[in-house]
Amino acid sequence: MVFGDSISAGYGLRQGTGWVDLLQRRLTSEKYDYKVINASLTGDTTVGGKNRIGRALAQSKPDIVILELGANDGLRGANVETIRANLAAMITECRKRGAKVLLVGMQLPPNYGSAYTEKFRSAYSSLAESLRVSLVPFLLEGFAADSGAFQSDGIHPNASVQSRMLDTIWIQLRPMLSRAQH
Repeated sequence: MVFGDSISAGYGLRQGTGWVDLLQRRLTSEKYDYKVINASLTGDTTVGGKNRIGRALAQSKPDIVILELGANDGLRGANVETIRANLAAMITECRKRGAKVLLVGMQLPPNYGSAYTEKFRSAYSSLAESLRVSLVPFLLEGFAADSGAFQSDGIHPNASVQSRMLDTIWIQLRPMLSRAQH
């Protein structure tokens, strides 16, 4: 199950072209028997995610949760400790229900100030380390500074980089996968 915000929901993209759709195709082509459930919600925050994750886990009963939240919190200047606590609560809930977690980190543009952007960035790595979960340090790795990789809003990645995002996720996800029947 992918549990994220607009970046994982495929905001502004033609249906079937987002990295989550590409993930399902890759799993199938590489003979992994997983069904990807996209429980991402455009505009979601870690508070919203914390409030809805229990229901999503009960419905989907996932083996693995790719947790991609926090960017909207950061863009709103939310308290980093609150973001971290919400992510930790979601990770704990996933584990309680027997799901492995892959935490997907995000970074903020420099106009938020170096102190805040660094605290935000390091929240993901420190959380992954303290809770011992796998981490994708930065989903937009390798193209975040390339304006041509984004839609006209300058925030949401366009179709041309969705496969790069999948490749970034895949590096950490693949060791978590099993070829056993699911």
